[in-house]
Amino acid sequence: MSLYAFVRDFRFRDAPSHTRELLQTCLLDILGVAAGARDNTTSQALKQYALSHYPAGKLASRLLFDGRPVHPLGAAWAGGFSVDSLDAHEGHFTSKGHAGATVVPALLAIVDACREQGRSISGEELLSALCIGYETALRAGAALMATAPEYHASGAFSGVGVVCGGARLLGLDEQRFRHALGIAEYFGPRCPMMRLVDHPSMLRDAHGAGAYAGLNALLLAQAGVTGAPAETVEDEAVAAHWRDIGQRWEIDAQYFKPWPVCRWAQPALTAMTRLMAEYPQIRGENIERIQVQTFHESMRLQGHTPSNADEAQYALAFPLAALVVRGQVGPLEVTGEAIHAPDILAVSQRIDIVESEELSERFPNEILSRVVVQLKDGQALTSPITAAKGDPETAMTRAEFLAKFSLLAGISLAPEQRLGIEQAIAALPGSASCETLFALLFEQAGSPW
Repeated sequence: MSLYAFVRDFRFRDAPSHTRELLQTCLLDILGVAAGARDNTTSQALKQYALSHYPAGKLASRLLFDGRPVHPLGAAWAGGFSVDSLDAHEGHFTSKGHAGATVVPALLAIVDACREQGRSISGEELLSALCIGYETALRAGAALMATAPEYHASGAFSGVGVVCGGARLLGLDEQRFRHALGIAEYFGPRCPMMRLVDHPSMLRDAHGAGAYAGLNALLLAQAGVTGAPAETVEDEAVAAHWRDIGQRWEIDAQYFKPWPVCRWAQPALTAMTRLMAEYPQIRGENIERIQVQTFHESMRLQGHTPSNADEAQYALAFPLAALVVRGQVGPLEVTGEAIHAPDILAVSQRIDIVESEELSERFPNEILSRVVVQLKDGQALTSPITAAKGDPETAMTRAEFLAKFSLLAGISLAPEQRLGIEQAIAALPGSASCETLFALLFEQAGSPW
């Protein structure tokens, strides 16, 4: 099947039942992250940026969990940045990146713009576009990783998914579709990811830039702008990444994060969670020393004394200390006042992060850590080598997903709104329109929720 045929003809109901269920979980997960990030510094800055520089005109989309109208390009910038600002969204091994934090806000902006122009889009059509967007973004990411020597941020490839899902929603013909792919890839932000790991900032994984690049490419192609062929899609060297589209699903290989911190910190948090469940005496006041044995990339996170939310989430020591001291790591543990909390910082200073040659050799096929806890009474407690919770082999349960959604979205949304979103997503396959869900996502600030 050609890529264009897949984009044009795929129906959500044609995907395997597991993939359909996973896609709806992805949507709930991303919306939980967006709700948890709604009021943080990055989200507020980007909303103001969009309002100031991308005012609504002929096209208009509302800001997510805000309701104010801007141009869809502004909504893409703000939505991608916002989801990216709370590092709890799903990811994917072979692309070494993430699709949903780009694809979901960008495609929601397109659907909302269609709605503003009087066009109704069904729940299944939205899910079809999202499924197309996820699948093609992940394949483009895997193709980029296989052909480019440097580790690039997710925005470098995720705009391709926006083009594919958006082309479906907008009904682009094949010629304009291929031009849009070429434009999105050509203008895609090839951001050097390890620089951001070493120097954390609001730029994160470039999801705002990817969302903008994909949506901008669609609009340019509609206007008649031509693009060079997209090498990560059309080059013979990457043909194997696309040959079985519609038959095998990269979506199924995604992992999910229980905690809003870098993926490379998750194995250590998983190991510590299990130790704390077995040994309740592991509490902040009882810690003499903690050693994390991990792979090289995770060891580079460090992060004992973050100065802002970006540094706290691209860290290992600080979120691990927060887990020990507070018993959980949610948005309130890695943003705001908690970053300077004396009780968390006291434990963070007692954490040593060291590279294990064995675990470095097993990376990236396996992402593993071991934790050794030395208590003040002399006890030494050691975890086994541990993989992160949320991998396909260590999948989160439905109850765990709902608990995560409640923890994240509970920062900004009332229980009735959270339940409404859960129910609206579950009902999307049979919904004649997206109106019920969108009424919950785009309420004006200060609504009765």
